[in-house]
Amino acid sequence: MTRIARPAFGRFIFFAVAFALCVYFTFAAVQGDFGLFQRAQIDAEARALTVQLKDVSADVSRMENLTHRLSDDYLDLDLLDEQARSILGMVRADEIVIR
Repeated sequence: MTRIARPAFGRFIFFAVAFALCVYFTFAAVQGDFGLFQRAQIDAEARALTVQLKDVSADVSRMENLTHRLSDDYLDLDLLDEQARSILGMVRADEIVIR
């Protein structure tokens, strides 16, 4: 009796499962939560936050300088005059106000 060669379904299923796993892990490595695209997005966000940190640090140092200039130890009369004019709306007698 001769045997008829049947396709090896076991091999086919093994390679199909292996291929499906390869496709899944490749997709997860590129598009997943810890994939390449997410990494690029995190790097871009880190650069933007670094720039924002520099801006905020500059604002903080400017405010610290203004606070120091208005402190009891060091009083900048020009800055005090400027603050009184802007906050209280004060003017000197020899000035003309244009609205």
